[in-house]
Amino acid sequence: MNDNPCIQLRRDFPIFEVSVDDQPLCYLDSAATTQKPNQVIQAVKDFYQSQNANVHRGLHTLSEQATTAYEAVRGKLAQFLNVQSREIVWTSGATASLNLIAHGLSDSLKKDDVILLSPLEHHANIVPWQLAVQRTGARIELLPVDAQGILQLEQAKALIENLKPKVLSICHASNALGNINDVAALIASSKSSGTVTVVDGAQSFLHLRPDLQQLDCDFYVFSAHKALGPTGLGGLYGRYELLNALPVYQSGGEMIDTVSFSGTTFRPAPEKFEPGTPNIAGVIGFGAALDYITAQDHETLFQYEQSLYQSLLQQLGEIDGIRIWGDTANNVGTVSFSYKSEHHYDLATLLNTHGIAVRSGHHCTQPLMAHLGIEGTIRASLAFYNNQQDISRFIAALKDTISLLEE
Repeated sequence: MNDNPCIQLRRDFPIFEVSVDDQPLCYLDSAATTQKPNQVIQAVKDFYQSQNANVHRGLHTLSEQATTAYEAVRGKLAQFLNVQSREIVWTSGATASLNLIAHGLSDSLKKDDVILLSPLEHHANIVPWQLAVQRTGARIELLPVDAQGILQLEQAKALIENLKPKVLSICHASNALGNINDVAALIASSKSSGTVTVVDGAQSFLHLRPDLQQLDCDFYVFSAHKALGPTGLGGLYGRYELLNALPVYQSGGEMIDTVSFSGTTFRPAPEKFEPGTPNIAGVIGFGAALDYITAQDHETLFQYEQSLYQSLLQQLGEIDGIRIWGDTANNVGTVSFSYKSEHHYDLATLLNTHGIAVRSGHHCTQPLMAHLGIEGTIRASLAFYNNQQDISRFIAALKDTISLLEE
């Protein structure tokens, strides 16, 4: 590979030929969704052009071909995560996966049982548990996070030992700040209590490529669109005995064994959690994304992303009035910052006129922003298809924006 992997790989992403307001696109919003390589776009197009049929329903050749291709991706994902194919459930995304888990585990929760979360969580890893609390009388407790937004690991392990939670659900990496949490240590601390452990891997799947046998969690969720894949698709891993014990969440065709007006029986996991026609093209496209990811050397790309991240941190740190939030020592490549008392919305709006795509706001983490004592931040999030020119353009545009706001 050349000097930097993005020199070659960036060319696989046609979005970078696009202009925004007559400016070349500078995309720094990969935590919201990643861009898609040609290989993924072509795989979806090819499916609709030459293989489009429903899966698990037909004896005709096209249906059998579609089913084989669809199930092959389940196997590919299982291999990627180092789990069994039967432990993988397709969903519409990490949000749907977390709702399925929280709803399913509600049957085993009772009054005053502890559900342990952290202030770092996306709303999708908070609200489903609040609904579980309403149904069961369980209560939510929070892991300790400091004023910078960094999980306090030793205190967290002590809290787990003391509370003996029924459920621990935590992000592997913060979507708002990019912090990498030592979830393996938290999971290990919870084993003696029989805690069910849930990991939100939406921000870690692409950057960290987790081995779930090493992580040793009970459930893990992610969204394909944050890992080069199509939108509207996600995955749920569940340790099989726990996954299969969860009750049916939604019902319909293909997840049933027998149906009569006297009753219905359901198929085992994963089928019982996949009613109706699935996002077949999305799965096929995600298969191409997995092929693309695994074809690259993980350590090379991760170190490249980290070099960009350190460059961005250094240059932001040279601007007076910038406050960077989160754990900059352990991060997937997301910089979340504020500037003096300027509103994040104004900064992002003006940056957009330079072709700079960043996110502003609370990033679906209102409790975290309240903990930090702010309304929101500007978030610049990196991926391996970024380059130093993106960093330079962003810094130059930010300086121009600050000058304009201070006139």
